[in-house]
Amino acid sequence: MSEQTDTQHAWLNPEDIQAVRNQVPLVYVDAVPVRTDHDGTVTHVGMLLRQAADGNISRMVVSGRVLLNERIRDALMRHLEKDLGPMAFPRIPPEPSPFTVVEYFQDPSVSGFYDPRHHAVSLAFVVPVTGECHPTQQALDLAWFTPEQAVSTDVIREMTSGHDRLIRLALASVGQLP
Repeated sequence: MSEQTDTQHAWLNPEDIQAVRNQVPLVYVDAVPVRTDHDGTVTHVGMLLRQAADGNISRMVVSGRVLLNERIRDALMRHLEKDLGPMAFPRIPPEPSPFTVVEYFQDPSVSGFYDPRHHAVSLAFVVPVTGECHPTQQALDLAWFTPEQAVSTDVIREMTSGHDRLIRLALASVGQLP
């Protein structure tokens, strides 16, 4: 590998990241943004509309890599602010615990979670957000769905890469799977 690693941001250049993707799994975080009522019950699930790794326009959760020497909490905050905007105000505990671990494979038949670029291991979190969300960067839209809508056939049809299953797992983890 070349000596051109971005040490300020702990990021590899495109050639190096491709070489790594071909040799080792990468660590990711998946964040399912939710709105809750005053009792903490999930009332809405936020999903982005964006281009997925497989090239399809798809409904998906907030997702991204964990950088070298980055805490999981910091990676969650970075990706939530990047995708939902700086005024989303996610409520992430000091020591967050994932509700599941997801393995994305290049072959969709292995786990049902699919990423054509690489094998990735992702820690998945349900994250309440309390502020105004405005999709940024690559997101085309952000929509909020009730738990019933989030697992409906119409919404599931808009998802790829296993994110429909991830939404069901997230809702089950908070006792809100319809």
